[in-house]
Parts: sequence; structure tokens; C-alpha cells
Amino acid sequence: MKSILLPTDFSENSWNAIQYALRFFEKFNCHFYILHVNRLNNLASDTSYIIAPEVIEEVQTKLAKKQLREFLKRISKELPHNKKHKFYTLTDYNFFIESIRNQIEEKNIDMIVIGTKGASGLKKYIIGSNTGDVITKVSCTTLVVPENAKFNNVKEIAFPTDLSISYPIQTLEPISEVLEEFDSFLRILHISKKEEDLNIDQIKYKELLEDYFFNNNYSFHFLTNDDIEDAVQCFVQSRDIDMIAMVAKNLNYFQRILFMPTVEEISYHTDVPFLVLHEQQN
Repeated sequence: MKSILLPTDFSENSWNAIQYALRFFEKFNCHFYILHVNRLNNLASDTSYIIAPEVIEEVQTKLAKKQLREFLKRISKELPHNKKHKFYTLTDYNFFIESIRNQIEEKNIDMIVIGTKGASGLKKYIIGSNTGDVITKVSCTTLVVPENAKFNNVKEIAFPTDLSISYPIQTLEPISEVLEEFDSFLRILHISKKEEDLNIDQIKYKELLEDYFFNNNYSFHFLTNDDIEDAVQCFVQSRDIDMIAMVAKNLNYFQRILFMPTVEEISYHTDVPFLVLHEQQN
């Protein structure tokens, strides 16, 4: 039984992420926890009265629960019924990341699935602030579903890496699970600014990857490009990539590919889901 956390702000982006999650986990027995986190507003006041915090909390709690019930009705009405799936609604009033961390621990969450809006809606950052915080500050496998991503299948997975041994090889286990479940092909992508041989550490890590994915379909691809984002974009388009997997600790690639681009031509931010991996916590 898998436990999946679905944070929602009731936007169409979060609804799209839920649709994707239900299709992605279609064959799995799952508990889906739909979580809405709402910070209490500042105390409303005027010259005649002050609204007590507990009153504000009660009003907002009722509103959030009502919206969550409507979300569940929409799921049952618009999406196919799956006997393997059970849904639970959660409301919380806390800092967003703290709430996410608490739910991961309490519900033994296996994966977070969260929606995001791409370049068309943000000028400075591609990833929305809440989503960006989750994938950089929460140590849990996270599937980021962009606004235009639709689940068809996961036949091609791109794994951009600088071949730096900065995390245990077991961190890649979620990729293995996806490869086995969907019979996917893994494209391990190394991008360098100039043509050069791999150093000793990179060769060692490449051999580790070969051993780890021995039973899976995979291939290595070496590209030379001054612009990592442009190289990833070209690769995603040419290979018709269905998902991009990255390790959060691999900061060189991770931050540039997810956070640096601001050009609307970088369409993978709005079309292709990101599977973000973290080291296993003891």
C-alpha cells in the first residue's frame, strides 16, 4: 500500500496534478491524502471590534473542509472509479513546509505529487514558491506535475546528471520502480560545456549506474552545449521524453535545469513532469 500526499490550493494546476497522480498510480493500492494548508489571516479589526483568532480559524476551517469535500465530489464525478484507491482529506494551519513534513512523518508518505504553473505565469522563477520549497527543503520523493502535463504513459525517462558521486546509489530507487512498472527506457544524460574525457570519479559513477540499472533498459548520452537548459530542451523534444528525473542534491544540474531558465521557449517546464529524488532519511 502506497501513501501519496497531494497538496492542493484548489487551483486547476493542483487539480491537474491529482488527475496525473491517479493515472500514474492506477495499478497500485494507494491511500491518497489531499492536504490544504492555510495560514491564519492577520486578526481582522476596525475601530469597533477585534475578531478573535479562534473565530477566524473556525470560519477558515469550515471553508477549507467544504472545498475539500467539493474536490472529492469532483474526483468521483469526473475521474474513473478505482477500487484500489482510497482518499482522505486533511486541513492544517501552519507554515506550509512544516505542515508537509509533519504529514510525511505521521502518514508515512512515499511520494508527494504537486502541481505547478510554468513560465507563462511567473517572470522570475519557473517553479512556484511552494513547489520550489517542497522539492528543495523536504526530504521526500516528489513528482512535480506542470500545468500542461497529461498522463499518457512513461516510456522515456531522461536523467540529467553531472556524474558526480554526491549521494548513495540507493537514492535512485524510485527511478527503478518507475522503469519496472511502466517498462520504461532510461536516458542518462550528461551535458558538458566543452568536449572532454570523464574524470576518474565520473567514470566510477558511470560504472555504478551501469551496475544499478543492469536489469533495465538504459543508454548514456553525452552532449556538448554551453547552455544546459537548451541542451535538455532539445533532448526532451528529440526523444519525446515523458518524465525528467533528478537528484535534489546534485545542485549543479538540479538548480540550473529547474530554477534558472526564464525563457518561455523552455517548454519542458510546462509539459514534462519532474521526479525529484532525495537521499533516504534514517
